[in-house]
Amino acid sequence: MRRWSGLICTVLLASTAWAADTPLPRLALDASRVAVAGLSSGAYMATQAQLAYPERFPSAALVAGGPYGCAAGRLDLALSTCMKGVPVPDAAALADKARQRSQAGEIGPLKDLAHGRVYLLHGKDDAVVAPVVAESAARFYTLLREGDPALKAFEVHDDGGRTFAHNLPVAATGDDCDKSVSPYLGHCGFDAAGEIFRQLYGKPAHAAGEAKGELRRFNQDAYRPDGADAFLAPEGYVYLPPDCLAGKRCGLLVAFHGCKQNADAVGEAFVKDAGFNRWADVYDVAVLYPQTRASTAPLNPQACWDWWGYSGDDYDSRQGVQLRWLIGAVKALGLP
Repeated sequence: MRRWSGLICTVLLASTAWAADTPLPRLALDASRVAVAGLSSGAYMATQAQLAYPERFPSAALVAGGPYGCAAGRLDLALSTCMKGVPVPDAAALADKARQRSQAGEIGPLKDLAHGRVYLLHGKDDAVVAPVVAESAARFYTLLREGDPALKAFEVHDDGGRTFAHNLPVAATGDDCDKSVSPYLGHCGFDAAGEIFRQLYGKPAHAAGEAKGELRRFNQDAYRPDGADAFLAPEGYVYLPPDCLAGKRCGLLVAFHGCKQNADAVGEAFVKDAGFNRWADVYDVAVLYPQTRASTAPLNPQACWDWWGYSGDDYDSRQGVQLRWLIGAVKALGLP
């Protein structure tokens, strides 16, 4: 019995070591079909990725998120203006600031958003990120488009008329749609993941079934930019549809979880049950699920993505450590 117990332990340890050391697979990625999406702090992270690197992420889906640059490196602003909407974020000032930062090279050339789109989804019953904050994000993008003739084809779709709380709605129904409770997947009878794919990648060829690809863990520390700590968990996840595994040219969606929605907090609920994987099979789009970690120094006990500056003053620019980590990761996946 001891022999078998020892063997089982050895196998389990070997499996864990293998997972911890596994790199991202190299895929045949289509650079024209790359986008970012996120919930709450993940939505703020998605808009930061889009604005910092519009040449790589021209399209984004923001669920319960506010406008780019809202917190301005201040936690007090993040907790008041950028979550409660008191006062309401000044979309016009933030759009002007984004243009200035683009011209200074702190973020990417805004003209690269020209053929992209942004989908903004927020619930009327959201008591964590006020609907007016998400509406300010829509106004921010509209002002960017209206202020630059090169962006007249940039699409902005504000979907704010739905009734749900601070969560990511899923297709199944239940009693938590009007609540903000772990794992923050509201059973609302609305397939947010499916709508995100439709908005970012067009109409599907057919309905989604059960996910048939592979969900893999990978070593996130392998992509630390210049060895710098990006305040991420040791492991992240990537979902690979069958056609992507077979070598077919595929798109890529980076899906950022919200605060308290990382794997350490909710297990694999977000990476398995949010609905992205089954639609990824339909669209031939790999899904990257980066994972943050909670910390007390810097202060980030809820494992949020950095949208107020805990990782440094340049957190929302091309020099931000989490954004540089992201570029390293997507390059490893095969993005030029």
